[in-house]
Amino acid sequence: MSSHILVLGGTTEARELAAVLAARDGVRVTSSLAGRVTRPGALDGDVRVGGFGGAEGLASWLREHRVDALVDATHPFAEAITRNAARAAAATGVPVVVLRRPGWRPGPGDRWHPVDSPAAAAELLPRLGRRVFLTTGRLDLAAFAHLADTHFVVRSVEPPEPPMPPDTRVVLARGPFTVTGEKELLRAHRVDVLVTKDSGGAATAAKLAAARELGLPVVVVRRPPLPPELTAVPDVTAVLEHLGRAVLPTPSGPRGGGAADTCP
Repeated sequence: MSSHILVLGGTTEARELAAVLAARDGVRVTSSLAGRVTRPGALDGDVRVGGFGGAEGLASWLREHRVDALVDATHPFAEAITRNAARAAAATGVPVVVLRRPGWRPGPGDRWHPVDSPAAAAELLPRLGRRVFLTTGRLDLAAFAHLADTHFVVRSVEPPEPPMPPDTRVVLARGPFTVTGEKELLRAHRVDVLVTKDSGGAATAAKLAAARELGLPVVVVRRPPLPPELTAVPDVTAVLEHLGRAVLPTPSGPRGGGAADTCP
């Protein structure tokens, strides 16, 4: 008996999971990407790109393609996708698990200002600084577009589109980043406040260490809560344990590897 696993992906962990699953005999893995990045990295197994058409569309896809388990390994802020995954799993009876890397935690010397949304971050900014390193992602720039008296350095994997703040300099780059490189960037642009989402992971954490060493305040957008019916686990090993022998055959050995995700 073979098993078909659908991975809602786009993150480093999703790529790692696809590689592990594709290496197992009797497992078919399909990775689904939202299509927001025009040149995603290579993935093991089958790949589909684009939305499903909401929870009902995802449920139909699960039935049509005889999916045995669903793994939501999307970005921690992909709230709508996670909500649709919960509803589709409930409608079809397909087991679902959420793969979420642990969030960041402040340490000694950090000057963090937690907020619940990009809009709340924009409201707080004028009290903290006028030269902002903004790394919340290109889809959230509209929340800051009204701040005409603030200079923004926006880092993004792909060029952002309006609306965005009128005084914006775009830096196109993909992680992982180093603490030394982040300190050089902050100094070069005379940044006095950093804004980020609590994406977690090591690929983009260097900016937090750089801000700490330079004594800069950091506005951190908290993660949205998971739907209460979903279970979250922190890594690929925990996903495999959660799915268990009822869904996954015994592994035949690993192959493949991971890649950095698209969070700046």
